[in-house]
Amino acid sequence: MAAPSRARRVLAPALAIAGLLLLWEAAVDLGIVPNFLLPTPVQVVMALVEDAPLIAGHCAVTLAEAAAGLALGVALGFAFAVLMDRFETFYLAFEPLMTVSQTIPTVAIAPLLVLWLGYGALPKIVLVVVSTFFPITVSLVSGFRSVDPDAIDLMRTMNASRWQIFWYAKLPAAAEQFFSGLRISATYAIVGAVIAEWLGGNVGLGVYMTRVRKSFSYDRLFASIIVITALSLGLMKLVELAQRACMPWKRAEGKHHDR
Repeated sequence: MAAPSRARRVLAPALAIAGLLLLWEAAVDLGIVPNFLLPTPVQVVMALVEDAPLIAGHCAVTLAEAAAGLALGVALGFAFAVLMDRFETFYLAFEPLMTVSQTIPTVAIAPLLVLWLGYGALPKIVLVVVSTFFPITVSLVSGFRSVDPDAIDLMRTMNASRWQIFWYAKLPAAAEQFFSGLRISATYAIVGAVIAEWLGGNVGLGVYMTRVRKSFSYDRLFASIIVITALSLGLMKLVELAQRACMPWKRAEGKHHDR
């Protein structure tokens, strides 16, 4: 079966989204769904335009918190992954704890962080670190352990050091899985920051959402959801661009599939 062209890959989802928006608009305009419960797409866009300067200020704060937490989460996850790959005892000790940590919902952790760390940016950043740490660590550990043992044995017979084995064999093998985990973490970063802002803070998209919800301004609530979605997609796109820059052979594969 031939691969779909680039135009079809863009046009198909665009038409699907346009169709859903038209159905949404018609359902509200025809009274099928009450307008006080669901604003129309036109009302959401108008609210987004009217509150653009205010939303931009909140957006900058949330994005800064998400970026700082994501950077720290990646650094911490990378360090843990290297230690878990290098020391089997370290892996056996922390692998179950990491799995258990993911069963605790972030909504349950956020109030404690706000209580312990206050209403500033610190609890938001810590929650983002907690949210993004696991996908990075798991993807890297899995990638490091996917290296062919024969390749490592061959490098050892050529007197390669541990650093050389890590740099030339394990790191390239883990690159694709790392970027897959990073894409997941990028979405978690925005969501984690917003959740923390819901429960305590003075500025940020989560604070803005709480305020407009309490005033029953559902058009502005939907507008903030659109902004959060756009931020998550933007971060995922940045990760994709970074992957293309760090893995040039993936660009060649992409061009081959486009033919």
